Amino acid sequence: MESSLVKDNPLLIPLNKEKTVYDGFITVQERDFRLRLVLPPDRQLVRARLHCCWQLKHLLRGYEHIVKQRLQQSADLVSFVLELKTVLEVRLKSFPECRSIPPPQYYSQLISEMETLGWAKLLFIDTEFQTLKLKAEDSSGRQHILTVKLKSKSTLDLLYSQFLLVLESLTKFWDILDEIDTKTWILEPEKPSRSDTMRRIAIGNNVSIKVEVDPRHPEMLPECCLLGAEHVVTPLRNRLNANMHLWNPDSSVLHNLRDVLEIEFPSPATHEKSSFSAECGICYSYRYEAAIPDQVCNDPRCGQPFHQACLYEWLRALPSSRQSFNIVFGECPYCSKPITVKMAAQRS
Repeated sequence: MESSLVKDNPLLIPLNKEKTVYDGFITVQERDFRLRLVLPPDRQLVRARLHCCWQLKHLLRGYEHIVKQRLQQSADLVSFVLELKTVLEVRLKSFPECRSIPPPQYYSQLISEMETLGWAKLLFIDTEFQTLKLKAEDSSGRQHILTVKLKSKSTLDLLYSQFLLVLESLTKFWDILDEIDTKTWILEPEKPSRSDTMRRIAIGNNVSIKVEVDPRHPEMLPECCLLGAEHVVTPLRNRLNANMHLWNPDSSVLHNLRDVLEIEFPSPATHEKSSFSAECGICYSYRYEAAIPDQVCNDPRCGQPFHQACLYEWLRALPSSRQSFNIVFGECPYCSKPITVKMAAQRS
């Protein structure tokens, strides 16, 4: 039995004369996994103990009962190791990313590159030494995190330098959005991230403008969409169309929007956000599935806001409502004046 075991698993060797303790590696799909088998004096597998490396434990998670059953029922050690390797082959198909332990040179190279880059920049490294996070700062002092999968042939220093170049190319874009975030009331997104290119800026009660800034050309005229009651939005839209020629790429987006729309945006210094956070007149909540009210009754005496989805469902349920293409026509739930809403997207 011992000769067959050694022949099939040359890296798994007995540590004592009684051959009750085996330590080393088993090889499955050209990957080595460390383990130790401890047998009782009578060498009965039913009372044997199996100790696994962390990679082996990870692969066998959820299959421990099968391994224990095979350990108790196998005829001999050779049969058990063969069955264990069969289980591992099945598991490896589910974890194609699993790899054998890297050679020592891998860790030496990683340490050397981190010393060159500077350990102060390291925020996190996983237990497999495959993923790390580095902190970086752009020229405006904003903090950023670079996540690196250690599979690239490029050095950490080169990857970090490339990341800094990308940050620098986006500095103007973030400067513009930071000014908007600081000096206006942002309705959407609720908590802007560095990857968000859209801002919905409050103009007044139930009136706002949605601005989409191009990260590559942040100074240029962005895509703009005015939201609110038509009697309020129409004059703003007319000014926007008439004054587009006044847009100055050398000025900030916020400054240009003020000039083109001929308005002053409410700011955190002069207004409370609650002034622009009116609840939906149907569901009585401000946020519904991350959306805020963006449909408003056009009657100046009403001006009640609604979520698009709420108003769509409300009007669709009324027998007096009618639909033409993707627009539903009906009556305002509050004042019974005519109101329309576009069909909610992706509804069954």
